[in-house]
Amino acid sequence: MARNTTSERDPGACGGSWALERRLLELSSAIHGRMPVMVRHRGFRFRVGRKAVKGEYLGAEPTLPYLSPDLRGEKLLIGANFASAGIGILNDTGIQFLSIIRITRQLEFFQQHQQRLSSMVGPDQTQQIVNNALVLIVLGGNDFVNNYYLVPYSARSREYSLPDFVTYLISEYKKILARLYELGARRVIVTGTGPLGCVPSELARSQNGECNPDLLQAGDLFNPQLVTILNELNTQYGSDVFVAANAFKMHSDFLSNPQAFDKELLARHAL
Repeated sequence: MARNTTSERDPGACGGSWALERRLLELSSAIHGRMPVMVRHRGFRFRVGRKAVKGEYLGAEPTLPYLSPDLRGEKLLIGANFASAGIGILNDTGIQFLSIIRITRQLEFFQQHQQRLSSMVGPDQTQQIVNNALVLIVLGGNDFVNNYYLVPYSARSREYSLPDFVTYLISEYKKILARLYELGARRVIVTGTGPLGCVPSELARSQNGECNPDLLQAGDLFNPQLVTILNELNTQYGSDVFVAANAFKMHSDFLSNPQAFDKELLARHAL
């Protein structure tokens, strides 16, 4: 299997030699074809909001929030969603939000989930489930929007220049991904940031309707470095554990060539 590399430079590039859709199909095929029926639709999601690649699009049953009272019994075999809106790589990201579940706590929940699974199916089967699960992690954007650029002269912007802040973020993200690997994740999709400067809230602030160049620059610095650490980790582990997803390019493709995408899928993704 080819290791992830950035094959073509574009703003916010976070690509790979494999298209995301092809990799998803490969992983979906592996999930459906090589595992017992009771664990064939499983996955875990660590992220900062609701909109992302969903298990339903792969033919899998959707994962429940980890803290849902309905996540028990056979539902544990499907997977879990540990997501919490507003969080980031750094613990001081999203401090303006109440009751968010930071990524360190999400990883603790992931470990707890495995303990609950083990009590049902035993440690060997639990390891098999987790090793073969499809894991999605989406982090990074909030560290710019809800931290570095949250207010003029924020604490982080006084502490770091933007390039140095990105370097620091990437080093902390690498620790998070390494922890995921320690906890058994072996099939992990890691998305880069999308066009942060062009989100509706930024366009609304603009006097001329143009994208925020500072946030675009942040993504342009962050995404290539993210690909670099994924390659480093894959080399370290001797396997293509981490797959880079180019969120910037996917967003651009939606806008520039919408007819190429399934209308029903687009409608559901917009919800």
